[in-house]
Amino acid sequence: MKNSEISARKNEAISRGVGMTTQVYAAKAENAEVWDVEGRRYIDFAGGIAVLNTGHRHPKVIDAVKKQLDCFTHTCHQVMPYENYVALAERLNKLLPGDFPKKTIFATTGAEAVENAIKIARCATGRSAVIAFTGGFHGRTFMGMALTGKVVPYKVGFGPMMGDVFHVPFPIEMHGINVETSLDVLDKLFKADVDPKRVAAIIIEPVQGEGGFYEVPRALMKALRQICDDHGILLIADEVQTGFARTGKLFGMQHHDVAADLVTMAKSLAGGFPLSAVTGRAELMDAPGPGGLGGTYAGNPLAIAAAHAVLDVIEEEKLCDRANQLGARLKQRLQGLRSDVAQISDIRGPGFMVAVEFAVPGSTKPNADFTNAVRLKALEKGVILLTCGVYSNVIRFLAPITIQDEVFNEALDVIESSIRECAQEAK
Repeated sequence: MKNSEISARKNEAISRGVGMTTQVYAAKAENAEVWDVEGRRYIDFAGGIAVLNTGHRHPKVIDAVKKQLDCFTHTCHQVMPYENYVALAERLNKLLPGDFPKKTIFATTGAEAVENAIKIARCATGRSAVIAFTGGFHGRTFMGMALTGKVVPYKVGFGPMMGDVFHVPFPIEMHGINVETSLDVLDKLFKADVDPKRVAAIIIEPVQGEGGFYEVPRALMKALRQICDDHGILLIADEVQTGFARTGKLFGMQHHDVAADLVTMAKSLAGGFPLSAVTGRAELMDAPGPGGLGGTYAGNPLAIAAAHAVLDVIEEEKLCDRANQLGARLKQRLQGLRSDVAQISDIRGPGFMVAVEFAVPGSTKPNADFTNAVRLKALEKGVILLTCGVYSNVIRFLAPITIQDEVFNEALDVIESSIRECAQEAK
């Protein structure tokens, strides 16, 4: 079987709306390595888009799922509940930042977690408006699209978005927007477009994912917390991509001295099994009536079992420390290229949530062509990379935090040579 043959079948069978970064079809995987249907090996620096912090098929995760598989696979928690759902909620309630009682619900996808967080916020406050940030990504459902601060490809062709959603520019100093600018726009928004007493929530990613791995400045997060407190607005932290050791802490909000009222989680929560969650202040989580939250597959028992194992692995293998070590090594290697590669405009990110941004030499003008060239060059050499950013000029690195040192070093060599070769070809 060949990749090209499956790709041809895909073109006939699957909607083109399902975009694909590669035409490499996976056959098997282990930790940070994937083999395609033709037997070629790749080093995975995409991690299923931040889903595999604990790697492909971590033995503890697989063992936990196998044990659950021998018991039952589905009852629907709302019909016939199960204890491991309760136990996982208890664990998240204890682990999330915030010195207050918490409660949790489970869903299946990150978009569902965001949808439920907005439902909870609106129900708890009796308000409807929501404020998000440019460049943010919150899902592909209609509320998720409305909150997302990027048009292409997420909003194109889908008609009017959900109402009562407002956007504030995200502060990126290298692109001319600082914290003061963002807060000034927010203040003007309150004066010109929406009464703050009608705003249910402000939602923000501690580090923007699809938007380009820009970290929220501490000054902005602190100001948002104060603004929310002053006006009775809820602060929602979207930790779908930042959660579970990626940033060097269990949650991205732990880099700040404030706690969110509601937190959305998904991706690496269950090590490759579909599971998401909303955890928040107990009184807010209890605002919707029985039946107002949930879903047929919400909190699937196999995924719940996997999530318990993921939390154990993060603690036992000290993955937060490991993320900081790997991220430091990656950034050091990238910094070593700056004097020779004029296209590098920024290297950033906490922990192992690292990105490199490329611009036209001598400017900050986004250089999407160069970025994609690096991605394709690395793919030829056997490393899978992802781009991101409003202008698609950022490469983000999302390898498993469990990646072996020898595999990591091999990937660093490929990444460096790919960037150098593309820079040479661009001259």
